[in-house]
Amino acid sequence: MTLTVYLQAHPGVFILCAGILGLLIGSFLNVVIHRLPLMLQAEWRDQCTQLLAGEEEGPTPADELNLIRPRSRCPECGHGITALENVPVISYLCLRGRCSACGTHIPLRYPIVELLGGLMAAGVAWHFGFVPAAAAAMLLGWALIAASFIDFDHQLLPDSITLPLLWLGLGLNLFGTFTTLEAAVIGAIAGYGILWLVFHAFRLLTGKEGMGYGDFKLLAMFGAWLGWHALPAIILLSSLAGAVIGIVLIALGGRERSLPIPFGPYLALAGWIALFWGDELNRAYLQWSGLV
Repeated sequence: MTLTVYLQAHPGVFILCAGILGLLIGSFLNVVIHRLPLMLQAEWRDQCTQLLAGEEEGPTPADELNLIRPRSRCPECGHGITALENVPVISYLCLRGRCSACGTHIPLRYPIVELLGGLMAAGVAWHFGFVPAAAAAMLLGWALIAASFIDFDHQLLPDSITLPLLWLGLGLNLFGTFTTLEAAVIGAIAGYGILWLVFHAFRLLTGKEGMGYGDFKLLAMFGAWLGWHALPAIILLSSLAGAVIGIVLIALGGRERSLPIPFGPYLALAGWIALFWGDELNRAYLQWSGLV
């Protein structure tokens, strides 16, 4: 019996394996969340420097940092993280959330991201089963986790995450993986266009920018994956979540009203819900509104 046949015949084992893989990927996502914005900032700085100086492009400080090297270290004492200290969640618990060398507190975010990666993958395995769509959905979920945390920290949705996923969604739907190709193309166009119109209408009315272009691309990406019919539910859910959480942060967290609230995490959450239950949400809305 091959591994593929075994996993198809034992969904519980598949869910467990997906969860373990997700924990491992979650550990790598922590690296992406921390380093990708630094890499982009270094790249932009180097490009500006070269443009102003008129120098030819060559090795720059941006080349010294990537997602693979240098090895992860404690930011306080420089202690290199060993393999045993990098086991998802378990290492954090064994170390009691502190660096083994200097005792500096390790942010709780690290095991949270690892758990999110594992739970997301297990949820996909449970919902889709052992099919190619499950692998694609896991990749989407891990990318959304990284993009959401980066946007929360820096109000930035990197093109290096959103644009490849947009094209991947269109490519997958060549084979009808999640929706028809026609619905995917219309969804990508409409997803970008809707928020583009909202952005410019808000700017004309208020003189302020209410969101970033990364949000347009993220909604276009969901349109490419799930089709145009998923967009109303995603927009409604993300707006509702953003409004509720924003009010809570202002009321209970003392957050200033003038501080920007990233919209990407709410779009990502709404898109993820639509991936699982989009058709059910659309049917429930149409029935509630009396349209069917």
